[in-house]
Amino acid sequence: MKRTTFILAGMMIVAAAFQPASARQNTLWTPDNPGSDNIEVLGHIPLGPRLSVADMDLEQEVSRPYAYIARMHYAEAGSKGMDIVNLADPSNPEVIYRWRIENEDLHMKTGGMDVKHFKWNDRYYVVQSLQFGSGGPNNDLGAVVLDVTGLPDPTTVTEVARIHEPETPGGFHNIFVYKHSNGRVLLLSTVLGAFANVYDLGMVVEGDVANARVGRIPTPAEGSRRGYHDFYAGFHTDTATDRFYGGGTGGYYVYDFTDIDNPEMLVQLTGVNGVRSGHTFTPGPNGRYVVAETEYKYAPLRIFDLKPGLDGEVSNINSPISAWTPSWEGLVHNHEVRWPYVFVSGYHDGLQVFSMMDPKNPTTVAYFDTFTGSRDNGGMSGNVANGAFGIDVRNEDGLIVISDMTTGFWTFRMDGFNGWNGEDWGVPDVSSAQKWDEQSKEGTR
Repeated sequence: MKRTTFILAGMMIVAAAFQPASARQNTLWTPDNPGSDNIEVLGHIPLGPRLSVADMDLEQEVSRPYAYIARMHYAEAGSKGMDIVNLADPSNPEVIYRWRIENEDLHMKTGGMDVKHFKWNDRYYVVQSLQFGSGGPNNDLGAVVLDVTGLPDPTTVTEVARIHEPETPGGFHNIFVYKHSNGRVLLLSTVLGAFANVYDLGMVVEGDVANARVGRIPTPAEGSRRGYHDFYAGFHTDTATDRFYGGGTGGYYVYDFTDIDNPEMLVQLTGVNGVRSGHTFTPGPNGRYVVAETEYKYAPLRIFDLKPGLDGEVSNINSPISAWTPSWEGLVHNHEVRWPYVFVSGYHDGLQVFSMMDPKNPTTVAYFDTFTGSRDNGGMSGNVANGAFGIDVRNEDGLIVISDMTTGFWTFRMDGFNGWNGEDWGVPDVSSAQKWDEQSKEGTR
């Protein structure tokens, strides 16, 4: 018997509300058997009505057991802001703080979308990205920054800054926080323009918001309303350079942005069959293999080998070496790479984990369906985008977390995965988890 059965009674109450008998007829997982034997559900907490939960972020220190969950208003009702969840007991996640934009009802469109945390000068902060439409206040507000150093005491949470972009109103759809090799903590943001903005978060929290935008990373897609949809940044150990991996109009783009003032394109992935616009784009720890998502029903995750482009053999790569999907009827979304595993939030297909130890033959190794609704239940992109949205992994102990757009927040363990350090796998210890206390890497160049 699966270790997940202790929560099935509660899950079935939720499922009975809106799940037809045929909802999972083409998948391994069903309402009665939602997960693989090697996945243990630790905890679950509902957060609100359908389509009110967006992306999330997990602090990496076990001593700071906090997850940050973006809250949006997309369907019947919802919230516009962020929830903070205490995971001191992962089997009993607890919302301890809710931040909401003032005068919520006056703010148009989505609200909170992406969220990231960072550390600067021994204090901890959270950046909540925001998207508000025209016709209401704060159409040019991209993000709010909160000081969360004093958690778990919610009375200590304070707002320290807001980042406005009147030149490109519409907010920040996605963000990424990166500890650059120069020692600065950078915020990368999408905007309604053919570039990504780069902000120095140290300057932001120290009060110099007006001068905190320190660069832009372009996209070759001319005339695009939003050049980038999502991105990742990471240190490339072989060349001691900072690299940017962006998905957007036309495909995917890789830059060296060690010199923030002069980003240099290394390779692009355009003209890929089935890819008009790139979305989530994540490299493995050595920067050779990348996992690329695009947003339409039936789209798999494509895996590309960047080596021909990085070696200068070609300037453009237009063919993946493989692809992976857990269900051909669905759409897989955000993902976290902890080599050789890729942890995926699969919308209708919940938590999915596959291995790309052999990148040409990716293999599913674990799964659990967090979304108990029908595939016809509607979502952000027709009937595709509902269910598991955000995903993160705590490297210190292997805790896995999911934010589901409708069912809320989930915590998991996977058998045999008790944490991650790249060196244990013979690869650089590089992932989306930032090393805030590590010294500048500039001296290694």
